[in-house]
Amino acid sequence: MTKQNLQATYDANFASSQPMGSVENDEIDLRELFAVICQGKWFIIAITAVFAIGAVIFAINQPNIYKSEALLAPADSENGGGGLAALAGQFGGLASMAGINLGGGGVDKTQMAIEVMKSRQFTSNFIQDHNILPDLMAAKKWNMADNTISYDGELYNKADKTWLRIVDAPFKPEPSMQEAYKVFSKIIAVNAAKETGMVTVSVEHLSPAVAHQWVNWLVQDINKEMKDRDVAEATRSTTFLKSQIEQTNIADIRSILYKLIEEQAKIIMFAEVRDEYVFKTIDPSIIPENKTSPKRGTICLLGTLIGLMLGLSVVVARFAFKKKILI
Repeated sequence: MTKQNLQATYDANFASSQPMGSVENDEIDLRELFAVICQGKWFIIAITAVFAIGAVIFAINQPNIYKSEALLAPADSENGGGGLAALAGQFGGLASMAGINLGGGGVDKTQMAIEVMKSRQFTSNFIQDHNILPDLMAAKKWNMADNTISYDGELYNKADKTWLRIVDAPFKPEPSMQEAYKVFSKIIAVNAAKETGMVTVSVEHLSPAVAHQWVNWLVQDINKEMKDRDVAEATRSTTFLKSQIEQTNIADIRSILYKLIEEQAKIIMFAEVRDEYVFKTIDPSIIPENKTSPKRGTICLLGTLIGLMLGLSVVVARFAFKKKILI
């Protein structure tokens, strides 16, 4: 056999042992896949339609949620701030012994107020003081016509003002403050902008009027809470300082103590004459006219896409399983 014949035989054997080109195989696979999808198109359409209808029903049954918010600015301390700063450097040690804060460091009052608003104690007091537990835990629907709230009859009886929900121990028919706190913390947001220092307080609720009212109450209550704390602290400090004056005859120490008492008096006076103690309202909350959620169009679209993907996946998986068995 000549060299040319050997080469021709080798080329023929090599060509016959190789699979078809990748492009041709790809074309065959795609055609096969499209054929399978076409065969199962009615199943895909049915699954997609079921999910689409379900998404529409779910979206329609979701109640509208309204959000009201207020923009606040930290109220710069004007209650003798300059005098306190000067005394902080000179008499900080003595003041700390008396439990007096002269503003020489520590936690920022604005940040402290934000954390207080998020705390369990403040939330519990807020819910109880304003009697909002039914609106928080049992509200089912807002009636636009008369601006009233309908409650879930399985949870709360509005006429008798009694709780009817059935729960296992240790829970009781009336929700505890721990349960209320978990729900309340999901509908309230308190955020401070790092660039400007502005604070935004927002509340979401079924009723736009309720959301608006709660924001106003929150701003009022946190200002009052922080004011009461500072007044109580200044009052205790003043009492302590007066007792120390009576126990010393050293003129210089008595002079220092009198200055500290003067600064505490300024704190009390400032707190009593100013309602917006920690936060000044820059943009007050309003009753929102447009809902915040749900995004019904997005819900319907996502439901339809999920149905479509599920239908395609089932058809392709079923074909692949059958093909594997045949092989």
